[in-house]
Amino acid sequence: MDDQSPKPTIVVLGAGFGGLETAFYLRKRLGKRVDLTVVSNSDQFLFKPNTIYIPFGKSAEHLSFPLAPVFDKRHIKFVKGSAEEIDPATSTVKTSVGPVAYDSLVVATGAAWRPSEIPGLEEHADLISTPAGMEKLGASLATLVAKAKAGPASRVLFVVPPNNKCSGPLYEMVLMLDTWLRRQGVRNHIGIEYATYEASYIQAFGPRLHDVVSHEFKTRGIMGRTLSRLRAVEPGRASFADGSSESFDLLVSFPPYIAAQRYATLPSDDRGFLRTDPRTRQVEGQHGIYAVGDTGDFPVKQAFLALLQADAVGEHISERILSEDPVAAFDPVSMCIMEQFDKATFAQVPLRTTGDPNAPVAVREDAPDLYRVGSGSIWRMGKKMLGVAIPERFQAGRPFHAGASWAVMEAGLKMMKAAFAD
Repeated sequence: MDDQSPKPTIVVLGAGFGGLETAFYLRKRLGKRVDLTVVSNSDQFLFKPNTIYIPFGKSAEHLSFPLAPVFDKRHIKFVKGSAEEIDPATSTVKTSVGPVAYDSLVVATGAAWRPSEIPGLEEHADLISTPAGMEKLGASLATLVAKAKAGPASRVLFVVPPNNKCSGPLYEMVLMLDTWLRRQGVRNHIGIEYATYEASYIQAFGPRLHDVVSHEFKTRGIMGRTLSRLRAVEPGRASFADGSSESFDLLVSFPPYIAAQRYATLPSDDRGFLRTDPRTRQVEGQHGIYAVGDTGDFPVKQAFLALLQADAVGEHISERILSEDPVAAFDPVSMCIMEQFDKATFAQVPLRTTGDPNAPVAVREDAPDLYRVGSGSIWRMGKKMLGVAIPERFQAGRPFHAGASWAVMEAGLKMMKAAFAD
């Protein structure tokens, strides 16, 4: 690129995992060759995976940090506002604070929730989709424990409803609750049941995770049921599509997912998630527009997958700007660590899409060595490491998965996988 020619302008919509990883990757890879702008209606980054600890006493204020100093450090322009419309013909984004022009655009505005799809869910359940919801659940659990100590038995029902795109946190929380209640000395007074619309537990991540959860449920005395599609909720009772129902004193659930923002000018599925090329994450029919993380149509919504997509998009844009052969591609090898308080479960899962709406992803048969699962107290250390390393990396304005800290952590995880995962 000629030093006298205008710098390409790259705009990132959203400041969650996908948006920040993309912006920081681009700055690291391209330096001052480009002008970078991030548009977001929030000037704070929330490390959402650790909101699972809020109901058990962790303060929400320690899970977020301001973004303005970070963007200043990396010479990234920040526009606080909501993206409302995208005009590909003029390469302009209409925002709540005015138009923003781009040469390349990365849409990372994420997902939202629509509890109204299940009548009564919002009114009668504790929903874990936000920090406020987690705080409300904490109060509900305190009431539950007080009641149990007074004598009467109670029932807690966890439900994964249809159109949920990331059930992992709910599995973590049911196992965390069991451990926590035992430590409170009231587990024998509180029954726990788990119902999911999935055909197997954590269906997206394959049979090994199903086996782990099944074993944990049996060992911990948690009643579980699959293929149970929540139909409606009324006070103290959840009804399912097969005609059955379950009573509860406390219902804990994730709402159905939808796209946080719909863009009428871009192709999307029935829930507003943008249709993309599976490898490059380019929006279908749009040469310079990409979608990463929860915004796009990859069926599983998860922070680690958002990081992988962001790195692939950042590299693809960089290759084009530097006139290199564009070879970057998104390889969906998910990684998660499922907290249980007394131990944790690690899973690395290579995924492929299937085209089947009832089972939209499956474990890749061509990568058996990448499918690894392990449980034990050692994996809690990995969970804590991720909870520190990602926020620290982002606070420095650096990409996490493409950075030195991930390289060190990956080496450590490889040793742990070799010793503690099958």
